[in-house]
Amino acid sequence: MLTSQYISLSDEELLNRYRSSNNSELLGILLQRYTMLLLGVAMKYLKDKNTAQDAVQQVFLKAITHLPTEPIQNFKGWLYILMRNHCLQLLRDKQYITDETALAYTPQTEDDKEERIWKDATLEKMQAAIDALEEPQRQCITLFYLQKKSYKQIIAITRYSFEQVKSYIQNGKRNLKIILTKQ
Repeated sequence: MLTSQYISLSDEELLNRYRSSNNSELLGILLQRYTMLLLGVAMKYLKDKNTAQDAVQQVFLKAITHLPTEPIQNFKGWLYILMRNHCLQLLRDKQYITDETALAYTPQTEDDKEERIWKDATLEKMQAAIDALEEPQRQCITLFYLQKKSYKQIIAITRYSFEQVKSYIQNGKRNLKIILTKQ
């Protein structure tokens, strides 16, 4: 077994011998030296032993498959950074998934239903107020606020001048406010 004769070599020597011989046992010895360090880093970020152990295995695999061809001056530091970045990526992925799925499994409370009813009523009032505007104002308000069109796009669609579009949007906004406060 090669382990006993190589165990006393430095990280750099082991890495150089691995690169020259492509003997994966040499890289295994090198990675085994830092198993506890990587597990500690993973526990610090992930806070779960099983997830941390899985992360260490994934980083070992990543180290084997993505080992840079250029010399690594500080293998321990490189491995630490690889582990830290892997943990941060896992946390980002978990956060994204949690945000997306949490809403699907959160039951609606009575307050949520009341708020939804209020929003629906407000949207109906807003639509009625928009419908009450003069045609050019209604058209420009709809294109600008609801369809998120730029002034340039509105000019192209409506054939109004820049000044007209600006005026219709400003006056339409003011008229909407007046109509809604009367309701």
